[in-house]
Amino acid sequence: MKKILMLLFIGHLCLAQQTKRKLVWEENFSGNTLNEESWNIEIGDGCPNCGWGNNERQLYTDTNHKLLNGKLVIIAKKEGNIYTSTRITTKNKKEFQYGRFEARAKLPVGHGIWPAFWMLGSNISEVGWPKSGEIDILEYIGREPQMVFTTLHTQESHGNSINTKKTKISDIEKGFHVYALDWSKNKMDFFIDDLIVYTFNPAIKDGNTWPFDQPFYFLINLAIGGNFGGPKVDDTIFPQKFYIDYVRVYQ
Repeated sequence: MKKILMLLFIGHLCLAQQTKRKLVWEENFSGNTLNEESWNIEIGDGCPNCGWGNNERQLYTDTNHKLLNGKLVIIAKKEGNIYTSTRITTKNKKEFQYGRFEARAKLPVGHGIWPAFWMLGSNISEVGWPKSGEIDILEYIGREPQMVFTTLHTQESHGNSINTKKTKISDIEKGFHVYALDWSKNKMDFFIDDLIVYTFNPAIKDGNTWPFDQPFYFLINLAIGGNFGGPKVDDTIFPQKFYIDYVRVYQ
């Protein structure tokens, strides 16, 4: 109980700090289509050799999403023998360094589902992954209900998930929750709603352990299966929908 109270206290301190910042960018998905000045729609499959992907089973298209009532809805489908979904990014359009980054989202459910809200270093095209760094603010896999994963990928970890935290929240599949990152030049704090769930603050900060001294861009996607989502997919769950109410950046 004392540990929970302390985490809540730290969380409220961080939220108080947030009030000193200004909202510098927000996406409320209020139009009829994605704002092309902010977002790219990526087309392709989960083939690692294609430059991105973790052996997922879906094909990303430009038709598996819609904007409805001020929310982005990503729809994962099984169409014949093909799984389809959507992946969007802000690469080369909206990139940020330091601040508070958050999304309010409602998760899809079911074995094989893998939704994510995450960030990649803007220099990935020059240095490759994982040297560019990766910040996974939200990952959820349907084969582990009630669990949210928060992970950092660096060159030092060789891309493996060693800088990570798995948090159990019994009602995480119900309704909307806020997934947030508070990122400074010294450390990263991760939140689910008002609860701080993970802090990353390596003692040595260099290019191998801390590639987080440069701008990063957002990615939102709904994967199916893959290295993390798991080899088994329950076809009876489809279609599944990943709702994103907003994305906000405070600096």
